[in-house]
Amino acid sequence: MGLSILTTPRHQMEVEIHPNNKTVVEYQEEYVRNARGVQLFTCRWLPFSTPKAVVFLCHGYGMECSGFMRECGTRLASAGYAVFGIDYEGHGRSRGARCYIKKFENIVNDCDDFFKSVCAQEEYTDKARFLYGESMGGAVTLLLHKKDPSFWNGAVLVAPMCKISEKVKPHPVLVNILTRVEEIIPKWKIVPTKDVIDSAFKDSIKREEIRNNKLIYQDKPRLKTALEMLRTSMSLEDSLSKVMIPFFVLHGEADTVTDPEVSKALYERASSRDKTIKLYPGMWHALTSGEPDENIDIVFGDIIAWLDERMSDANAIAVTPIHPSFKNSIEKLADIESPSGRQHQRQQQRSYLCGLKGRRMFHHSAM
Repeated sequence: MGLSILTTPRHQMEVEIHPNNKTVVEYQEEYVRNARGVQLFTCRWLPFSTPKAVVFLCHGYGMECSGFMRECGTRLASAGYAVFGIDYEGHGRSRGARCYIKKFENIVNDCDDFFKSVCAQEEYTDKARFLYGESMGGAVTLLLHKKDPSFWNGAVLVAPMCKISEKVKPHPVLVNILTRVEEIIPKWKIVPTKDVIDSAFKDSIKREEIRNNKLIYQDKPRLKTALEMLRTSMSLEDSLSKVMIPFFVLHGEADTVTDPEVSKALYERASSRDKTIKLYPGMWHALTSGEPDENIDIVFGDIIAWLDERMSDANAIAVTPIHPSFKNSIEKLADIESPSGRQHQRQQQRSYLCGLKGRRMFHHSAM
């Protein structure tokens, strides 16, 4: 627990999303400090109407929220949802060794602390709470549910990492050897891997925009990071039957990064009474950011329709009160310099009204 807010400078701008349908949302940025004293970046997209519910974003491995998940935040906020994101330690604009996951549990705890600190705010205490996870963020989402099963009202899982496909599962002997040296060389970038960007993003223009986003980690995975992800996936695989949360899982049938069979296994084994799966023929891993615009429209249309359907009778949704043991010790501090220095802070930290105009609505480079 023990998050501390670090206030930041802000400015504003306004643009249109659709030429014939002007929809404007407010975007804000803020830094918090986690229980280990690490500065983490957070952001939010807010509708100007009273939000239907709150959606919390869990990004994928190596990704970040302010640029890469901007379209997701803006689309959901335009549909009437208050959307909050956080860059994990070592990811995006948060501090820490780049993309080094010492303990996957740390990511889950940081998200739990931040998300619940939002839910404890007066304007959100009675709002339904949905988790949204992409790829590795799907694992974070499921572990947040496992940590507090009755707290969340639903989850959207986009190509989630919750089971290791038999096609890529490493041999136990290799895992044993790597485990023996992980505490000796935990941060070494020695894990061989194919170019995930080439495999995940179908649209060539979007693929290059991702490469140009310097906040996205594009180097080899570190040893301990890879083992933590492997152990997390295997643990989740063994507990899929314990998933009780209402969920919508989406997967591209042509995904070679996370096998669609993973989502099928989740859907089949989960004990949730309210569960939905949709597989998209010909689509790749990055359903919401790497497909042609018309495909992305379809995917977000399905996501928003699923959320809206659950909110169609808001009185039927039970919102669990914040537990009395939750201590909201958020404390405002003086402005401090961002990880990349004052110039980066002046350019990047802001609050504004956002959206883009035309069919090609958003880009995914760092803002």
